[in-house]
Amino acid sequence: MNINYKECVDYIKSKISCTPQIAIILGSGLGNLANEITDATVIPYSDIPNFPTSTAPGHKGNFIVGKLSGKDVIAMQGRFHYYEGYSLQQVTLPVRIFSLLNVDTLFVTNAAGGINFDYTTGDVMIIKDHIGMMPNPLIGPNDSDFGVRFPDMSNAYDRELRKLARQIAEEQGVDIKEGVYINVTGPSFETVAEVNFFRMVGADAVGMSTVPEVIVARHCGMRVFGMSVITNEATNDTAESVYDEQSVLIEADKAATKVMNIVKTMISRIK
Repeated sequence: MNINYKECVDYIKSKISCTPQIAIILGSGLGNLANEITDATVIPYSDIPNFPTSTAPGHKGNFIVGKLSGKDVIAMQGRFHYYEGYSLQQVTLPVRIFSLLNVDTLFVTNAAGGINFDYTTGDVMIIKDHIGMMPNPLIGPNDSDFGVRFPDMSNAYDRELRKLARQIAEEQGVDIKEGVYINVTGPSFETVAEVNFFRMVGADAVGMSTVPEVIVARHCGMRVFGMSVITNEATNDTAESVYDEQSVLIEADKAATKVMNIVKTMISRIK
């Protein structure tokens, strides 16, 4: 599908007076980080020409532009998901817009289910790599204005940013994990057999977002840092509990302070 990026970018530029170099995609239950942004301009997605609207619980549907830790940032208070019926081009549209706004660093956060047996609800995981179980958002003609036909993904989650996050977590006394995120289309939660398979192939956490956005960000040449909040422990044969979206939001909210403190400190130290 043809997307008029220029129309979206021109509208956003008409509403802001700064040039953000850092973008933040806030996942389920983590949108309150946007409240930390000062001198904020709120741009509802519904006001942007030809722009999707977020329908997922816990996703408010705004761009917030302003200052965070002394840096100009643009934050997504709510993302788009493949399971909402959007194409992957629509899901990743905000990342293309970030690129056209000259953003060079992308932070992505999400709520995820813990697959690793050592993970418990409330843990925070730095994403060191991912396993993609959705179609690739770059399928189709390549737009060379954004990047090359075959982008390298060997350092998808920037090593230096991950090192900085580990250092800050230690300083703040946060017992942080580092692992592999696997994405699924949703909207159904995973079966026991699926979780067992994901664990066998090396995944530590599972969710329904993030990977398409990261692929497109890397295609655009951005540095990426990703973090997951473990909001539930994945299903096993003896588990009596079941997933529900409200529990995910509650647990994400509980861990949000840890995520916010790490992200804010990272942004303050990024050159």
